[in-house]
Amino acid sequence: MTLTLTLVRHGRTHFNARRILQGHSDSPLTRDGRDGVRRTAAHLATVPFTAAWSSPSGRAVATAVEILRHHPDLRLRTDRDLREYHFGTYERRPESALDAVVPWSDLVRDVLAGTHPGLPGGEPADGFMRRTREAFARIADTHPDGHALVVGHGLALGAWLATIAPVGLVPLPNASVTTVEVEPDGSAHVVRLAHDVAGQGHIAARPMTVPTPVPSVA
Repeated sequence: MTLTLTLVRHGRTHFNARRILQGHSDSPLTRDGRDGVRRTAAHLATVPFTAAWSSPSGRAVATAVEILRHHPDLRLRTDRDLREYHFGTYERRPESALDAVVPWSDLVRDVLAGTHPGLPGGEPADGFMRRTREAFARIADTHPDGHALVVGHGLALGAWLATIAPVGLVPLPNASVTTVEVEPDGSAHVVRLAHDVAGQGHIAARPMTVPTPVPSVA
């Protein structure tokens, strides 16, 4: 049978609003961010979820908890491998500081291809891509069918989506909803992409300029 995944990017945070890199760092949701998450939660209130997963980062957990207020019988599970990419010494610094060293499009291209060695103090791209694929593989193995909620991050969710189709990095608005179907043989396809339910727009959602196919790596 088919497993349906509803992917939700966390709500807008204070760092998002200030264009500061978060990665493994964290910051709380803004008031507007919480309002957006509540709109997304209301949109998903009638979805028959059978499982719920989240990155353990506070901003993702806070988003998932709000969504699950409409699904009180579900237990939220976290997986460390759903965490965002680690930006190393650029964590908690303005996006412009990283842009001055490497263009975002070049960084993301190499991260998705698994070839970037990692920013100083950060993680290599091949490890990031591997853990992201493994997290979703575990979710699919645990739930061969049904409908699972997965709350995560812009680059981490986008990286996995890029392994499904050669779309580069799709800009995922805060609290946006993407639907993916996973077949028993492990193949997956995107049903709906980056639905901006919360009306948060593309603030803090950075695309890659040129889509690049991402090879499958065992």
